[in-house]
Amino acid sequence: MSDPTVILKADGAEAGVLPEIGGCIAFYRADIAGRKIDFLRPAGAAALAQRDPRLTGCFPLVPFSNRIRAGKFRFAGREIALPANAPTGPHAIHGFGFEALWRVATRSESRLAIEHRRDGGAWPFSYIARQVFELTSAGLTVTMKVGNLGDEPMPLGLGWHPYFPRTPRARLVASVKKMWRNDAETMPIELVDPPAGQRLDKGVRLEEFAVDNCFTGWGGRALIEWPETKTRLELSADGVFKFLVVFVPQGRDFFCAEPVSNCTDAFNLADQGRTDTGMTVLKPGKTLRAAMRLAPESIL
Repeated sequence: MSDPTVILKADGAEAGVLPEIGGCIAFYRADIAGRKIDFLRPAGAAALAQRDPRLTGCFPLVPFSNRIRAGKFRFAGREIALPANAPTGPHAIHGFGFEALWRVATRSESRLAIEHRRDGGAWPFSYIARQVFELTSAGLTVTMKVGNLGDEPMPLGLGWHPYFPRTPRARLVASVKKMWRNDAETMPIELVDPPAGQRLDKGVRLEEFAVDNCFTGWGGRALIEWPETKTRLELSADGVFKFLVVFVPQGRDFFCAEPVSNCTDAFNLADQGRTDTGMTVLKPGKTLRAAMRLAPESIL
C-alpha cells in the first residue's frame, strides 16, 4: 500500500497531511537550533495501516466538535438522530470530517488545499468544507472554510483536535474563564469556575494534570512549553474559537488542547435556551472561515 501522506516543506520545517484519512495532519516538525523537533505527535505505521484519525497528529472537527448527547438534537423544529461513535456512552462525537476522504484541490511545495463535501444522510444538511495548510519558517497555519450548500439554515461548529507530545516537565498556559463540569460520560452538566488544580491561566504541569473538559471564554492563545527540549509552541486561533477542550489522559505520552467554536453538546444546550454555546446558524449560501496557527520557537 502506498503512503498517502502529502508532505509540505518550508525553510527546514515539514508537515505531512493525510487527505485520504480524514484530512488529518500526520506530523509537524520544525528545525529549532539545528534540531528537528516534532511539535505534534507523529502518526506511526499503525495509524496509516488502520487509517485511524485518532492515531494521527491532528484531525479536523466539522460540522461540530466534541459530543452530542445520545446523538440526538432538535433544530428548527426537526428531530435529528446521528450514529453513535463516541468512546464512552451512546453519543455522537467530532462530526464527519475526520472520518471522510478529502479531495486535493491545490498543492504546492509549502501549501495544500483539500475539500470534503457531504450531502444529506443522517446529517440532513449539505455542506462543503475546505482546509488550507500553509507552512512557513514561522509556523503552520491551518484554515477551515465551511459553506452551506443547502436551501435551509444549518447548525455548525468547527475546530481541530491536535495531539501534542507529553513530557514529564511539559506545561500548558491558556487564558480561560469557566469550565464545563462533566458527568461520567464526559457530557457537560454545569458551568463552573475551574478548580484550583485546573487553572489554565496560572499554568499547569501536564504530568500532574488529568482532565477532559471544555473551557470557555478562551482568549485565543495558549502556550505549551517543553523544558526538556528547550522549546515552546504558541497555539493561536481566530476569534470564533472561544472554547478550548483540554484532554490529558493518565499514563499516555500525549495531551490535547483543541481550539473549537462550540462547547460540548452545543446544539442541545442551544435548544434549551442557552446563548453561550458557540453554535453558529449558517444560512444557505453562506460560509464560515477561521484559522488555527502553530508557532514554535526556542526557549533561550
